[in-house]
Amino acid sequence: MLKITDLVKSYGSGAPVLKNLDLTIEGESVVSIIGSSGAGKSTLLRCINRLVEPTSGSIVLNGTELTNLRGRQLRAARRKIGMVFQGFNLVDRLTVMENVQSGRLGYISTWAAIMRRYPKEDIRRAYELMERVGIAQYANTRADQLSGGERQRVGVVRALMQDPEILLADEPTASLDPKTSEQIMGLLRDLAGELKLPVLINIHNVTEAKKYTDRIVGMRFGRIIFDDLPGALDEEAMERIYSGSPHADRGGDLREAS
Repeated sequence: MLKITDLVKSYGSGAPVLKNLDLTIEGESVVSIIGSSGAGKSTLLRCINRLVEPTSGSIVLNGTELTNLRGRQLRAARRKIGMVFQGFNLVDRLTVMENVQSGRLGYISTWAAIMRRYPKEDIRRAYELMERVGIAQYANTRADQLSGGERQRVGVVRALMQDPEILLADEPTASLDPKTSEQIMGLLRDLAGELKLPVLINIHNVTEAKKYTDRIVGMRFGRIIFDDLPGALDEEAMERIYSGSPHADRGGDLREAS
């Protein structure tokens, strides 16, 4: 379970990007975060894996308080937080297998990583996952020879190779065409169920959020103003999330603000 309590992120003396945010994610649910650019969606995800340092508040993943960790303890905790990026973040000159194995860097020695001497079990697991997402045939292909959808599948497998306790996806379909976007969203939804893995997705495409996720969280000005099932995301909710109406910055559940 991921439990975020009273999370604040500020930069300098400006208004906080995240304002006393509370969020809990349990089980194998797929949760999407929607909202206008600047709402704080990406900052939220990056606070969870500590790519961005929270200003205050609590982030607890399966009993571990992440905000207090430093050094070796932080590196160990990050192994359990898989991340899928909008820009794929692959090393183009390396093969698919080599990129996928980078998800195991926190588990093997530096020497083994430099020499690319991956454990047999890691290679076997990589092939299983690549087969599952449809890229096993590209194992020895350089990453820069793949299409956008194939590259994102490599990113998904790399994250899963960490054996994560939660998967974060920051605009995973933003660089893809509509058909490929739907394929990636369907893949994330299916993998969540198969691996019993909670998935938190920052996404701009509301249609895909409603179709492929179990729960939608709407953010505006650093606060959560909607948190409900996809079917509850009606025109009034959309207006409050995206219009910047005076009520949208009050925090809390949208139904309470009504």
